[in-house]
Amino acid sequence: MVKYLDPKADLTFKRVFGEHPNLVASLLNSLLPLPDGQEITDVEYMSPELLPRTSLEKNSIVDVFCKTGDGRRFIVEMQMCWTAFFKNRVLFNSAKVYVDQLERGDEYSELRPVYSLNLVDAVMKKDVPEFIHHYKVVHEKYTNKVIKGLHIVFVELPKFKPQSIAERKMAVLWLRFLTEINNATDSVPPELMESKEISQAVELVKTAAYSQAQLMGYDLFWDAVRVQKEIMAEPERRSKIAFKKGLEEGLAEGRAKGLEEGLAEGKAEGRAEGLREGKEKLLQAARNLKAMGLTAEQIAAATGLTAAELEKL
Repeated sequence: MVKYLDPKADLTFKRVFGEHPNLVASLLNSLLPLPDGQEITDVEYMSPELLPRTSLEKNSIVDVFCKTGDGRRFIVEMQMCWTAFFKNRVLFNSAKVYVDQLERGDEYSELRPVYSLNLVDAVMKKDVPEFIHHYKVVHEKYTNKVIKGLHIVFVELPKFKPQSIAERKMAVLWLRFLTEINNATDSVPPELMESKEISQAVELVKTAAYSQAQLMGYDLFWDAVRVQKEIMAEPERRSKIAFKKGLEEGLAEGRAKGLEEGLAEGKAEGRAEGLREGKEKLLQAARNLKAMGLTAEQIAAATGLTAAELEKL
């Protein structure tokens, strides 16, 4: 039985997109917002070591860096984990690549666009249904007014559904390749194999195409990713535990305080009601004494009511 590897891993991603210019060009053409007539036809690989990397990212990000004959730069990243500061890192790397195009004395007119394509194996925007996000420098009010130069695209793989971009066939096929092919795959959907580029990519992730040492490295990559995700999830897990504990303690304290306040309020209401009933009984007794012909002084002495209260009878 033919077995496959997950194309999102360091080993396979770089084999598919870092060694075959036609495949990375196809991926970029399908997912990037390139103007009509400016599709990528030629690719030259550059060293990704030019892009700064922190120790936190070394096991969770796979990247490919390339440029075209007309000077456009392209950063392709497969991001296995996600935190909010990654957006800042992506912007920093994109801006660095943009700035590094010029040597001392070069003209700004020589600057070419930089595109950063970030395939994210996590949900980064839970509050919106879209899974492809295109960032660029635009006018705050007139969004058709653009400062050309930087284009940053994020693709949330877990949100991808083929019907969401059915009109973009190659985009659907590449995203299906990235999300459906993995260690559990025993047969590849025939519609994927109909594409020359996808068929080539599928061949490149067959287990048989790798040595035993490479396969061991592949397993170590996924072990590192799992550890990284656990490390990154720990603060959130602790926060949830603390929140739950605080909520339970708050509810318990609230119930106790509410019971205490309720008893106190009940006692106060009871006292007030008792006073009202007692006063009403005194007034009724005063009326009866008045009807019997007793004087106001005698009634006041018997009931304790004031002269003002007796006048109202």
